[in-house]
Amino acid sequence: MASKKQGRIAERIQEILSILLQFEVKDPRLQNVTVLDVKIDRELMYATVYVSALGGEEERDAVMEGLQNASGFLRRELGEHLALRRVPELRFEWDETAEQAARIEALLDSLNIPSDDEETEGDAADDTE
Repeated sequence: MASKKQGRIAERIQEILSILLQFEVKDPRLQNVTVLDVKIDRELMYATVYVSALGGEEERDAVMEGLQNASGFLRRELGEHLALRRVPELRFEWDETAEQAARIEALLDSLNIPSDDEETEGDAADDTE
Protein backbone atom coordinates (compact mmCIF):
# COMPACT_ATOMS: atom_id res chain seq x y z
CA MET A 1 0.00 0.00 0.00
CA ALA A 2 1.34 3.40 -0.99
CA SER A 3 1.95 5.97 1.70
CA LYS A 4 0.38 9.41 1.59
CA LYS A 5 3.76 10.89 0.71
CA GLN A 6 4.18 8.50 -2.21
CA GLY A 7 0.68 9.37 -3.42
CA ARG A 8 1.29 13.11 -3.19
CA ILE A 9 4.60 12.89 -5.03
CA ALA A 10 3.17 10.60 -7.72
CA GLU A 11 0.24 12.97 -8.23
CA ARG A 12 2.57 15.97 -8.47
CA ILE A 13 4.83 14.15 -10.96
CA GLN A 14 1.78 13.35 -13.09
CA GLU A 15 0.68 17.00 -13.09
CA ILE A 16 4.12 18.34 -13.97
CA LEU A 17 4.77 15.76 -16.71
CA SER A 18 1.37 16.46 -18.25
CA ILE A 19 2.15 20.17 -18.44
CA LEU A 20 5.67 19.59 -19.75
CA LEU A 21 4.49 17.20 -22.46
CA GLN A 22 1.76 19.58 -23.53
CA PHE A 23 3.68 22.85 -23.57
CA GLU A 24 7.46 22.34 -23.29
CA VAL A 25 8.42 19.22 -25.25
CA LYS A 26 8.80 19.96 -28.96
CA ASP A 27 9.09 16.36 -30.18
CA PRO A 28 6.21 15.74 -32.64
CA ARG A 29 5.98 12.11 -31.49
CA LEU A 30 4.84 13.34 -28.08
CA GLN A 31 2.18 15.82 -29.18
CA ASN A 32 -0.85 13.71 -28.21
CA VAL A 33 0.56 11.85 -25.21
CA THR A 34 -1.50 11.65 -22.04
CA VAL A 35 -0.03 10.77 -18.65
CA LEU A 36 -2.67 8.49 -17.13
CA ASP A 37 -1.03 7.47 -13.88
CA VAL A 38 2.24 7.49 -11.95
CA LYS A 39 3.34 4.88 -9.42
CA ILE A 40 6.36 5.56 -7.26
CA ASP A 41 8.33 3.01 -5.25
CA ARG A 42 8.71 3.15 -1.48
CA GLU A 43 12.23 4.59 -1.60
CA LEU A 44 11.17 7.32 -4.09
CA MET A 45 13.89 6.16 -6.49
CA TYR A 46 11.75 5.08 -9.45
CA ALA A 47 8.56 6.48 -10.92
CA THR A 48 6.63 4.33 -13.36
CA VAL A 49 4.71 6.65 -15.67
CA TYR A 50 1.73 5.13 -17.52
CA VAL A 51 1.02 6.87 -20.82
CA SER A 52 -1.28 6.62 -23.80
CA ALA A 53 -1.67 8.52 -27.06
CA LEU A 54 -4.52 9.36 -29.42
CA GLY A 55 -3.07 7.18 -32.18
CA GLY A 56 -3.31 4.11 -29.95
CA GLU A 57 -1.21 1.03 -30.64
CA GLU A 58 -0.01 2.41 -34.00
CA GLU A 59 1.78 5.24 -32.19
CA ARG A 60 3.14 3.14 -29.34
CA ASP A 61 6.71 2.52 -30.55
CA ALA A 62 7.26 6.11 -31.69
CA VAL A 63 5.83 7.53 -28.45
CA MET A 64 7.91 5.25 -26.24
CA GLU A 65 11.08 6.11 -28.19
CA GLY A 66 10.26 9.83 -27.91
CA LEU A 67 9.72 9.52 -24.16
CA GLN A 68 13.05 7.73 -23.73
CA ASN A 69 14.77 10.51 -25.68
CA ALA A 70 13.05 13.20 -23.59
CA SER A 71 13.48 11.46 -20.21
CA GLY A 72 16.59 13.42 -19.23
CA PHE A 73 14.89 16.74 -19.97
CA LEU A 74 11.72 15.65 -18.16
CA ARG A 75 13.64 14.47 -15.12
CA ARG A 76 15.67 17.71 -14.95
CA GLU A 77 12.46 19.77 -15.16
CA LEU A 78 10.87 17.64 -12.44
CA GLY A 79 13.87 18.38 -10.25
CA GLU A 80 13.23 22.10 -10.60
CA HIS A 81 9.58 21.71 -9.53
CA LEU A 82 9.85 19.06 -6.81
CA ALA A 83 11.40 19.57 -3.39
CA LEU A 84 13.12 16.19 -3.27
CA ARG A 85 16.69 15.26 -2.43
CA ARG A 86 16.79 12.95 -5.44
CA VAL A 87 14.46 13.04 -8.44
CA PRO A 88 13.07 9.57 -9.22
CA GLU A 89 14.25 7.80 -12.35
CA LEU A 90 11.42 7.77 -14.88
CA ARG A 91 10.22 4.50 -16.36
CA PHE A 92 7.58 4.79 -19.04
CA GLU A 93 4.94 2.11 -19.60
CA TRP A 94 2.22 2.03 -22.24
CA ASP A 95 -1.22 1.89 -20.61
CA GLU A 96 -3.36 -0.61 -22.49
CA THR A 97 -6.54 0.01 -20.52
CA ALA A 98 -8.30 1.90 -23.33
CA GLU A 99 -7.43 -0.75 -25.92
CA GLN A 100 -8.58 -3.53 -23.59
CA ALA A 101 -11.86 -1.73 -22.91
CA ALA A 102 -12.45 -1.31 -26.65
CA ARG A 103 -11.77 -5.02 -27.23
CA ILE A 104 -14.16 -6.03 -24.46
CA GLU A 105 -16.82 -3.66 -25.81
CA ALA A 106 -16.42 -5.14 -29.31
CA LEU A 107 -16.71 -8.67 -27.92
CA LEU A 108 -19.85 -7.78 -26.00
CA ASP A 109 -21.33 -6.13 -29.08
CA SER A 110 -20.59 -9.25 -31.14
CA LEU A 111 -22.60 -11.35 -28.69
CA ASN A 112 -25.76 -9.36 -29.54
CA ILE A 113 -26.89 -9.24 -25.94
CA PRO A 114 -29.58 -6.59 -25.49
CA SER A 115 -28.60 -3.78 -23.17
CA ASP A 116 -30.64 -2.87 -20.09
CA ASP A 117 -32.27 -0.01 -22.03
CA GLU A 118 -33.44 -2.35 -24.79
CA GLU A 119 -34.85 -4.83 -22.27
CA THR A 120 -36.74 -2.05 -20.49
CA GLU A 121 -38.22 -0.82 -23.79
CA GLY A 122 -39.23 -4.38 -24.68
CA ASP A 123 -40.94 -4.85 -21.30
CA ALA A 124 -42.80 -1.55 -21.69
CA ALA A 125 -44.03 -2.63 -25.12
CA ASP A 126 -45.32 -5.91 -23.65
CA ASP A 127 -47.21 -4.00 -20.93
CA THR A 128 -49.07 -1.81 -23.44
CA GLU A 129 -50.54 -4.77 -25.33
